[in-house]
Amino acid sequence: MASVVEICNNALNQLGASTILTLTEDSKNARLCNARYESIRNAVFRSHAWNCLMARQELAADTATPAWGWANQFTLPSDCLRVITISDYDYDYKIEGRKIMANVSPIKLQYIKLVTDPNEYDTLLTETISAALAADIAFAVTANATLVTTMKEIYQEKLAEAKHIDATEGQNTDPNMGQVDVILSDEFINSRF
Repeated sequence: MASVVEICNNALNQLGASTILTLTEDSKNARLCNARYESIRNAVFRSHAWNCLMARQELAADTATPAWGWANQFTLPSDCLRVITISDYDYDYKIEGRKIMANVSPIKLQYIKLVTDPNEYDTLLTETISAALAADIAFAVTANATLVTTMKEIYQEKLAEAKHIDATEGQNTDPNMGQVDVILSDEFINSRF
């Protein structure tokens, strides 16, 4: 079972640093992890439309309306970190603060949800968060600028791999879906006559 401490310890292990038992223990590494974990996690969450963090909600318009420019406003769910799409809606919308401005109501919202339980994260997402945290705290833990550069590179590699795997998961498995018709050169030439 994954835990926040385990994710932090994975980051510390990558740095060759002492691990922690809790985020609240009286050690430099625990204080750093405690101070930076949530911000780093949320930044990684916002960086991609992670399947394990997707949520959907239908939103009714707020009773208050925008001062001008839009017919309706909608309050974003409190756990919304990033709007992905507004389904069944082909018109303009705008996000302003914690509100969505639109000219229709209701709207169907798909978004990245703030999930705090690491057991709900994909394994590659967990590894990416650890790598991001390691890159972020590397200098404070080791005072080694070269290691900071290395950790940033490792983070970018893990992020790219996790995004790729996540983006290709859940695609339609029907062999006829998404196939592009291939036109052979002789068919193309003959079509002009």
